[in-house]
Amino acid sequence: MLRISTKDFGHLCRITALVPMKRRDFLKASLLGGAAAVTGLSRSETGSQEVPPFEFDETTIADLRKSIQDGSADARSITKAYLTRIKNVDQDGPRVNSVIELNPDAVEIAEELDQRKGPRGVLYGIPVLIKDNIGTADRMATTAGSLALTENHVGEDAYLVKRLRKAGAIILGKTNLSEWANFRSTHSSSGWSGRGGQTHNPYALDRNPCGSSSGSGAAASANFCAVAVGTETDGSIVCPSATNGLVGIKPTLGLVSRTGIIPLSHSQDTAGPMARTVRDAAVLLGVLAGPDPTDASTKGQRAEVDYTKFLDKAGLTGARIGVARKFFGFHGKVDLVMHEAILALKDAGAIIIDPADLPSHGKYDDSEFEVLLYDFKADLDAYLKTANPKVQSRSLKALIDFNRRHKETEMPFFGQEIFEMAQAKGPLTEKKYLEALAKNHRLSREEGIDSVMNKYKLDAILAPTGGPAWTTDLINGDHFSGGSSTPAAVSGYPAITVPAGYVRGLPVGLTLFGSAWSEGKLIKLAYAFEQATKVRKAPKFRLRDELE
Repeated sequence: MLRISTKDFGHLCRITALVPMKRRDFLKASLLGGAAAVTGLSRSETGSQEVPPFEFDETTIADLRKSIQDGSADARSITKAYLTRIKNVDQDGPRVNSVIELNPDAVEIAEELDQRKGPRGVLYGIPVLIKDNIGTADRMATTAGSLALTENHVGEDAYLVKRLRKAGAIILGKTNLSEWANFRSTHSSSGWSGRGGQTHNPYALDRNPCGSSSGSGAAASANFCAVAVGTETDGSIVCPSATNGLVGIKPTLGLVSRTGIIPLSHSQDTAGPMARTVRDAAVLLGVLAGPDPTDASTKGQRAEVDYTKFLDKAGLTGARIGVARKFFGFHGKVDLVMHEAILALKDAGAIIIDPADLPSHGKYDDSEFEVLLYDFKADLDAYLKTANPKVQSRSLKALIDFNRRHKETEMPFFGQEIFEMAQAKGPLTEKKYLEALAKNHRLSREEGIDSVMNKYKLDAILAPTGGPAWTTDLINGDHFSGGSSTPAAVSGYPAITVPAGYVRGLPVGLTLFGSAWSEGKLIKLAYAFEQATKVRKAPKFRLRDELE
């Protein structure tokens, strides 16, 4: 579905899909069907999959901390409960297939935490899942979903992982993703990787979870962890968050370190939180954010120690929010959800400026793709040179050759056209690259977000995050209908998506984005909207054609 000059670039990093089959064939042939046959799970009267009850269903970080403090639970019991949940629903049961590898030492780590004396971090005993492009110096591999990197056991934690561990978090495992952050093929399926297979959307199992942080989105939504970490280049946090009924924060470039993360583009890559509530996303962002001497982009950042101080139920009172209307119109029912959301914003005291469109809307799609091709080749080659010595593919060219040799497992459904386009690019000193990068920054910043924010004196800009989840289609690839992630992605500015409503039971998100380092303000607005609407409903693992 990717076209080089499409109006919504987010297809590159966030989207892709599986094969529409008749229900009987789907149940027999898919992982879902195999798991159902093994476990004997049956359909309830509502058409959802019956799963064992879970004591921490929709439980927040604050709830878990309270359980630990009052002695009703400890880190070990919480960890074991979540691991059982993953087995029952992700590995067996409905088979969401969102976790690519479990941490074999998770329970032991939890037991050690329970014995620890002294101060406890804000994530003490909290189970977290992270995307499988984020390095961990443990027995888990870091592969970006590729079979070429199954031996990539890194010697040092990614900087953000160090911060998670310091805060007391327990890393349960790693989540599946769209292989290579969905930057391999023009017809890829979001949530599919050679190593992990296809991840399913927990709201409807024949639907797509969106990518490339598809596993993190599906896992957090299905209550396989308290919170999850994803990464985004263009839409890879906000799209799977919205499609899976989550809050997702794409931070300002440089707020969160990228050290130890398999790169796509140093010009746009960032990690960020994915959670079921704005509060939990804010807590996690406070842990992830911070300067890193080894990542120059974090120099001079404006990180907050505690983003929960921005949580204000009255935060919309007097807030000026512009409506980027040019991002509407791709789906009538999504427009209706946005209409209701705008009314809710008004009722909560916001001042709506409509329209407040970006003057450069759609004018830098081609140049964005050009920059990403150059960045990907340079950044990935640099990363692979430092990979575990057991990894034989140590350049993009070597990966292309690996995929050709292993096409039965790595390319059974789609190819590597983007890999080949990137390999044809030259060094980052080329004039074509430098001009494209300058164009991106000018059009997305001073002639884009900053221009509209200043013109209307806005606190944020509003747009639909995307459409409802499409049917997974491994033959044709993703059926992405629309989205609004590109301005924040290309500018390097922050965005937050929050659940706004449903289309036939499938979640739809509302995105708020703004100027650089405005995470606190966006969290304030999103929290007030969340508290006024309380939209999120837990997924029911419905089957094909059984949506509300």
